[in-house]
Amino acid sequence: MSTISPIYGPVPSRRLGRSLGIDLVPFKTCSYDCIYCQLGRTTCKTLRRRRWLDTSELVGRVWQRLETEPDVVALAGSGEPTLHTGLDRLIGGIKAISDVPVAVVTNGSLLGRRSVQRELAEADIVLPSLDAADPELFRAVNRPHPRLSLAGLVEGIGAFRQAFCGQIWLEVMLIEGVTDDDEEVERLAALAAMLEPDRIQLNTVVRPPAETHVRPMSPGRLQALAAAFRPAAEVIAGAPDGPVDGTLTSAQVLGLISRRSCTAADAAAGLAVHRTVALKALDQLVESGFARRREHEGSWYYSAAASRREEA
Repeated sequence: MSTISPIYGPVPSRRLGRSLGIDLVPFKTCSYDCIYCQLGRTTCKTLRRRRWLDTSELVGRVWQRLETEPDVVALAGSGEPTLHTGLDRLIGGIKAISDVPVAVVTNGSLLGRRSVQRELAEADIVLPSLDAADPELFRAVNRPHPRLSLAGLVEGIGAFRQAFCGQIWLEVMLIEGVTDDDEEVERLAALAAMLEPDRIQLNTVVRPPAETHVRPMSPGRLQALAAAFRPAAEVIAGAPDGPVDGTLTSAQVLGLISRRSCTAADAAAGLAVHRTVALKALDQLVESGFARRREHEGSWYYSAAASRREEA
């Protein structure tokens, strides 16, 4: 079996539509270790940036996948994408071959660095996160690198807002019993307003989290809290639809569940096949030891086995 491609999808994204993803850093290489992360606990917590992949090769692989007609090319994946250096050359290379918008899905922790601001200048959309307005909650929810702070995060996103001409879509992750009380939400709304994002998007725990005590908020509660934000927040929690008939290879399926845990319906939509085709492929991966299955909130989710994340 061969190494998983850094290009995946298009997958249906609740925020971006059909997203052609680029996974720029090794699995779970991140500046955070969020308690809600669907990929589990961070194994390499770092602030050190380096060039993990060759830019020309990545652009070539994107060009090969443009026939899939994605709505967006997203720098995202299984770690923090701004830990990869040379993002300006990658974004410029993609824009030279396509008019598909380029988005960067980031936790926002490095946006205060001038090098990161410069490298992201030509992106169309940057999607940072703000999950807490209290420093203790920030440390409890995001479990950041010791050199990071909530004040630094807010200052960094604010500085990036002043320098960046594209769209900023701010995600706020709300967790039942942790960041859902009215006072915390009011503080979050005040911080979000200071950052002047073009959109605010409320999310909650949809897929199995890193820590089993983490619980989702109800759709009704999310909708009620959305009105506290300015601009009014959009609730993005929930799964997209849309499978069609087709065939799969094990590499395609494993490549998808290595970046996000999926139900059979998620995999079907992301890989453009019927649900029964996806379910059969997922169960075969479980039987062969390449995937594991876990129940969460009444649904079965599949993810790559820890020892198999570099194989497909």
